[in-house]
Amino acid sequence: MNFETRLDRIVARSDELRHSLSGSEGVSLGGEAFSRASREFAELEPVVGRILELRAAEAEERQAAALLADPEMRELAEAELASLRERLPGLRHEIRLAMLPRDEADERSAILELRPAAGGDEAGLFAAELFDAYRRYAEGRGWRFELLEYDESELGGLREGIASITGRGVFARLKYESGVHRVQRVPTTESQGRVHTSTVTVAVLPEAEEVDVTVNETDLRIDVYRASGAGGQHVNKTESAVRITHLPSGIVVTMQEEKSQHKNRAKAMKILRARLYERERSAAHETRAADRRAQVGTGDRSERIRTYNFPQGRVSDHRINLTLYKIDRVMAGEFDEFIDALTAEEQAALLAADGG
Repeated sequence: MNFETRLDRIVARSDELRHSLSGSEGVSLGGEAFSRASREFAELEPVVGRILELRAAEAEERQAAALLADPEMRELAEAELASLRERLPGLRHEIRLAMLPRDEADERSAILELRPAAGGDEAGLFAAELFDAYRRYAEGRGWRFELLEYDESELGGLREGIASITGRGVFARLKYESGVHRVQRVPTTESQGRVHTSTVTVAVLPEAEEVDVTVNETDLRIDVYRASGAGGQHVNKTESAVRITHLPSGIVVTMQEEKSQHKNRAKAMKILRARLYERERSAAHETRAADRRAQVGTGDRSERIRTYNFPQGRVSDHRINLTLYKIDRVMAGEFDEFIDALTAEEQAALLAADGG
């Protein structure tokens, strides 16, 4: 099917949905059918708007071309044609991008998980800095960053950090951050000034709703115990900490951030649903990892998506061969240049596969 035919079909489908939703021509939808039609119409509406804009520009191009034969209008027509022919390719490209298959999870909020991997204490210290950089990035975009779990080491490093990031399109932006992040720098504990290499694993999971995954209470083993922390922090005398084991999958989530057992259980269930939802998505999409461990790798130094080299002040993303010499700004939460480039790379690959 050629490009023009596809555009015609999209416009026709949009018109059909509009009539169905308005109840005109004797068509009436109710319940789930109305909800599905509403969602489809909402997805098509911006594409149709661009198509109509393209059609109008093409009509203007034909009218300007017809005026070339008129000596009095020729100069004006040539200028109009030059402007339109510069604009039309951009419109067609935007439409092709809008027509690409979308990840259904792109508009969702996300669960961010960070853990140190290779490198001992230095990996934990960098994990804490990277976790804070993502917090700044989220706040800069107006998203809500809610701490779910933050297990701090004696040196101020991070053993495990989990946050819920709420906002529109969070997963679409942050999904590219999943993987192994490598840091090269001289640790503060290094007396010889030698550069060490450490790694941190990052997982970004789309946040799941209760309707996305069915969690049966009979499939859960819930243990409660007294919370504990480094240097006596967060210690309490009641059994407020919660460990939830999902028996069919073997997924285990522990939570002790809150003093309330009820709040810890609610946060743990949020993380469990996200992991189960991602597990289902992974099974349904062959291009994704088979499970969460494949998403972040083993944490070995040779497995990395990005390297943060402090002595040289550079950050390199190895998937797209992009290096930026502004490590301070990246660690302050300026990830957009990487994310925009990764998004463009994925779109280009999808366009190539789609024949565009």
